[in-house]
Amino acid sequence: MLRGYSMEISARESKTVEAAADHLDPGTHVYMTWIPGDDPFNAVPAAATLRRRGLVPVPHIGARHVESEKQLSEFAARLHGEAGVDRVLIIAGDRDQPAGPYDSSLKVMESEALQRNGITHIGISGFPEGNPNIPGPVLAEALAAKVAFGRRTGLDLHIATQFCFEIEPVTAWLRSLRDQGIDIPVRVGLAGPASVTTLTRYAIRCGVGNSLRALTHGPSFSRLLTERNPEHLIRELAAAIASEDNLHVQGLHFFVFGGLKKTAEWIKASRAS
Repeated sequence: MLRGYSMEISARESKTVEAAADHLDPGTHVYMTWIPGDDPFNAVPAAATLRRRGLVPVPHIGARHVESEKQLSEFAARLHGEAGVDRVLIIAGDRDQPAGPYDSSLKVMESEALQRNGITHIGISGFPEGNPNIPGPVLAEALAAKVAFGRRTGLDLHIATQFCFEIEPVTAWLRSLRDQGIDIPVRVGLAGPASVTTLTRYAIRCGVGNSLRALTHGPSFSRLLTERNPEHLIRELAAAIASEDNLHVQGLHFFVFGGLKKTAEWIKASRAS
């Protein structure tokens, strides 16, 4: 389970990009966040650096952050032409009003601005515990619509999920996808090693509420100072995959709240133990 993982980083700082190149396995898929207010074109040289160093850059496209179809087309063209990018993760983007013509990931996909510029592998978001800002039926309908569009147009789709602190909601969600006939590969999101305080802060910010109790249960102050890693979650997920052959888990997707180097070193140490 600790091979073929992907990792999510902020490409805002060059040292983070260099750390990815220095510490991750060759061929690792590195997802690059789109932070509101940042110039998205700054991701182009960062993606080129990752590519030169033997990694696979996967920039985020924040649908609601895109200002125009021209911007989207130019961004995709530069990512593909200057950094060899052929895959992205499309997210809706956390803002009330879209900055441009796209209010959803599906609208970006339907514009075909990415496909026309060499982007043929597209990741979409998955929320095993739901999204506090979007009703469950709306989430399910949107996911089904994106999968249907991908099938009609021949896109290579995968799902990367939000992180969680319990595996049971993830496996239940995976089973529900398969029951609906959605069999595209899934990367299961997990938080890398970090203090409980840090993990709790990010969980609240990202709307991961249902499994937060698994993180914070117990003596409050002393527990918040301890560090948690996802080993027990990975073992539980591996057991579920071994017993159910139709979950279609492609691999693990790490969020590095405690730092990229710490997560990469933990992965290497765990594989060696």
